[in-house]
Amino acid sequence: MAVVEVEDVMFAYSDRPVVEDVSLEVEQGDFLGLVGPNGSGKTTLLELMIGLRRPDSGSVRLFGQPAHASETGKRVGFVPQDVAETEGEMPVTVREVVRMGRYPRRLFGRFTDEDRAAVDAALRRVEIEDLAERRVGRLSGGQRQRVFIARALAAEADLLALDEPTVGVDAESREAFYDLLGELNDEGMTIVLIEHDIGVVTSRASEIACLNRELYFHGDPETFVETDALSAAYGDGQSIVHHEH
Repeated sequence: MAVVEVEDVMFAYSDRPVVEDVSLEVEQGDFLGLVGPNGSGKTTLLELMIGLRRPDSGSVRLFGQPAHASETGKRVGFVPQDVAETEGEMPVTVREVVRMGRYPRRLFGRFTDEDRAAVDAALRRVEIEDLAERRVGRLSGGQRQRVFIARALAAEADLLALDEPTVGVDAESREAFYDLLGELNDEGMTIVLIEHDIGVVTSRASEIACLNRELYFHGDPETFVETDALSAAYGDGQSIVHHEH
């Protein structure tokens, strides 16, 4: 069963279409890189895929259910744009942020031993257990992003959705962050990532979806770089640069 099924989806803000006739599937274990120019509808499509918005027409299914169904949200870890900046201003510790991932799984009452074990395991998995009692606002950009990945892991998410998570993160931390995503994907985590650096996406993701309101390409990175989808979506003169670190 596909994790995400998008079929003939359209979405507009007032009378301005931002997603038009898009259809794609994300399979279990995929690492999908969603690319396109600014204003191309990437964030809107991601929000449609995880049920934060409903399409004007067409359908979106998440784990086989309508994407907006309340139960599906428990299985998604979402790192939106600027979360590291906005939540970094809150007077909370790393552990408190990661504990938030357990809230959807608690019916009532206090945290259980199982909850605490899940939080501790998530902190260890992203290698920030030594930062557990530190305020989030005192962390670097790369450390903050690991906090929000840990929150998703504590929630026992089956799908990790990230919207340009490395904006403002230094190159070394960025590489380490993508190494972590690769490890999680190798362990079975399904990932959908919006990233402005196409070279990074084509070297890290297993699937590419190239969007500019409509879908110009969906397939493997090797085929993507051989097509004209990039110039069609972005305009002529575009090329892919792979970074060596």
